[in-house]
Amino acid sequence: MSRTPANGMGDSFHERNQGIATQASSTRALILHLDLLSAADKSGGAVRAPEARLEEACGLALAIDLDIVHSEVVRVSRATPATLMGSGQVERFADVIDAMEIEVAVIDTALSPVQQRNLERSLKCKVIDRTALILEIFGARARTHEGRLQVELAALTYQRSRLVRSWTHLERQRGGAGFMGGPGESQIELDRRIIDDKIVKLKRQLDEVKRTRELHRSARRKVPYPIVALVGYTNAGKSTLFNRMTRSAVFAKDLLFATLDPTMRRLSLPSGRQIILSDTVGFISDLPTQLVAAFRATLEEVLEADIILHVRDVAHPDSAAQRADVEAVLADLGIAPEESDTPIIEVLNKVDLLPEEDRAQVLNLAARDPDKVAVSALEGSGTDELLTLLDQRLNARRELLRVDVDLSDGATLAWLYRHGEVLEREDDEKHSHLLVGLDPADRARFERRQAGQPLS
Repeated sequence: MSRTPANGMGDSFHERNQGIATQASSTRALILHLDLLSAADKSGGAVRAPEARLEEACGLALAIDLDIVHSEVVRVSRATPATLMGSGQVERFADVIDAMEIEVAVIDTALSPVQQRNLERSLKCKVIDRTALILEIFGARARTHEGRLQVELAALTYQRSRLVRSWTHLERQRGGAGFMGGPGESQIELDRRIIDDKIVKLKRQLDEVKRTRELHRSARRKVPYPIVALVGYTNAGKSTLFNRMTRSAVFAKDLLFATLDPTMRRLSLPSGRQIILSDTVGFISDLPTQLVAAFRATLEEVLEADIILHVRDVAHPDSAAQRADVEAVLADLGIAPEESDTPIIEVLNKVDLLPEEDRAQVLNLAARDPDKVAVSALEGSGTDELLTLLDQRLNARRELLRVDVDLSDGATLAWLYRHGEVLEREDDEKHSHLLVGLDPADRARFERRQAGQPLS
């Protein structure tokens, strides 16, 4: 990726990346997961099977339609600084690549620029690491203006890290005109300066988008509906559940990162209460640090949530490890499950894919734990129970308020019935005496009304 000449840095990331996604139908790929046996486990105690990690890497490759002709777990007892793998392993895969006419090798770990360069020289094909692959997917999938800006920022940040004199064109000296840099400016310095200028511009544009999103959130606070955010590992079924609950048609497919851009819909609970349901980007283990930072604005919707629904694929063999990954990202956002004031409900999804005995165990677990509910978003089972649970949790947040309303003030009475829960009512000749449960935001709105301000 750092081979791109300076005048090509205005192109989109996957165009700069030599068209991996754009020519996907004819791109033959080798997928390798390196099982670094000496590396410390980063899963927080939940051990991932190397075969499951390889399957996930293949899923990422399939997400941009790469033609996988060979995939393999590579056991590495000691990482080699130059290539990570041992020289014998590199030679073996060079033969595989030559025999199968493979065009790109995907290494399911983070490679240094030097390791990437050395592998490309030895394997004689393009090499991309896990970070570049995920960036490629995000670049192909982002649809909103904000999403595209965030992907481009992440890609440029990644590309800048590649500018470490790995390629010969970066070692050329350039006389240059004054506006392109002083005499003797090296190509690497020019490349870095161009990227830095673009990063500054993108951050400025994202700040504008962030301000716009805050205005939208402020508008929602004026007509406040509780916000319920769906989070979960990629392909856990969030968008399918979102569609089931809201009767929408958000893109949902058995594909990693099917959803990148946040989607929000209004939803009525069984009590008639209105909420806003938010679908968010899926999490994944070893998410590139560039994307964690770039997509923080998208995940800010989670910070605004009154309730978080953590959607889990309980039929996945790595379900426990995926749970740990999601909880780690939430903790980074300041929403640690044990410490946060925001209620987190675990939605145990895809129970329809479990064998009968395992399904019974999951259903029993959900029945015993008030913070869990078992569902099949695809078939619809359990979703009614989930909606009822949301009603119960939101009702528990309500504050009791005794109010006296003039019987002639029908608008206020109707509003209290619509937005609150009237627990007691006693009328006399002139007034209605009510005991009402109101959400904190609705109570504030009612008190503004009592002070003479319009009631929205």
